[in-house]
Amino acid sequence: MSGAPPLFKQGASARARVLFFAFLSIVLLIVDSQLHTLDAVRKGVGTALYPLQMLALMPRDGIERGADYFTSLNSVEQENRALKQRQAQNAQVLQQGGQLAAENNQLRKLLGMRETLPVKSIVGEILYDARDPFTRKVILNRGSRHDVALGQPVIDDLGIVGQITRVFPFTSEVTLLTDKDQAIPVQVLRNGLRSIAYGRGQAGVLDLRFMAANADVQKGDMLVTSGIDGIYPAGLAVASVAGVETKSSDAFAHIVCTPVAGVDRHKQLLILLVDTNLPPRPPPEEVPGKNQRGRPLRDKAGQKAGAADKPVDKAADAAADAATGSTAGAAVAPTPEAKPPLAATPPAPPATSSSQAKAVR
Repeated sequence: MSGAPPLFKQGASARARVLFFAFLSIVLLIVDSQLHTLDAVRKGVGTALYPLQMLALMPRDGIERGADYFTSLNSVEQENRALKQRQAQNAQVLQQGGQLAAENNQLRKLLGMRETLPVKSIVGEILYDARDPFTRKVILNRGSRHDVALGQPVIDDLGIVGQITRVFPFTSEVTLLTDKDQAIPVQVLRNGLRSIAYGRGQAGVLDLRFMAANADVQKGDMLVTSGIDGIYPAGLAVASVAGVETKSSDAFAHIVCTPVAGVDRHKQLLILLVDTNLPPRPPPEEVPGKNQRGRPLRDKAGQKAGAADKPVDKAADAAADAATGSTAGAAVAPTPEAKPPLAATPPAPPATSSSQAKAVR
């Protein structure tokens, strides 16, 4: 058999070698710490071993990079999803902010107009449109509990919108000016010509009916409330004349108007709390010698009550006295206590001059 290698058969023992190299290491450490003589050697050894270190670390770095890639991809997807949700929320908030800004601007205009009106008013918000598709009506969130009554006008910052036509405890119905059953007395601002504007049942259209063909109405004229109805305050804008059409064969002009108020645009409106219980009309004054309709009173012979004041023939007076008698004359004369009997009886048709002459003869 071949023997052991010479390295293990001769030389110092393992313990002696360990002690030698330990002593050498201590000496090198002391020398390096004091004299810094091994820095160049350490740098050279580190440079030579760097490729081997990088080659040894490549598997670990590859695994870490793959894990980081998938982790970052997942986190980016989650972040992208969160950013999209936040963008949608911000867009909704931005849209609501724009709507709130528009409502705030509208409310400011209504409050500014409210200060200039001579009557009390409250702000109402449109809840929904009426169920009837053939009418132009909206429902407000104000009712009889808020002093809303039938007939009260509804306006916005530009002009008249409509009129309260139905009232409930907490809501009310507003008929817009463009409704086919709605009419409003108006006045041409330029020359003071009065008329009545009627709704056509279409959005943004009013008719100025029964105006003569030669009426002084021009395109662009502003129509305002005349105030003669006692409901709408005078001077509120209603519509502007959009077109005037006249024909020689027609007795009336065809005038189309456009409402100036935003009847289909705004959500907040102003209700004018005017008193719709107007006092009754006074009875017509009784004029001596005339009935309540202003027509002259006549006696049984068909003569006017004031005909006795005119000079007539004495023969005619004598014939009349003989025909009627003194008692009839007394009955005809009115007394302060009783009403004249001639006013109670229906007036006879007026007689012609020839019949009156024959009666006198």
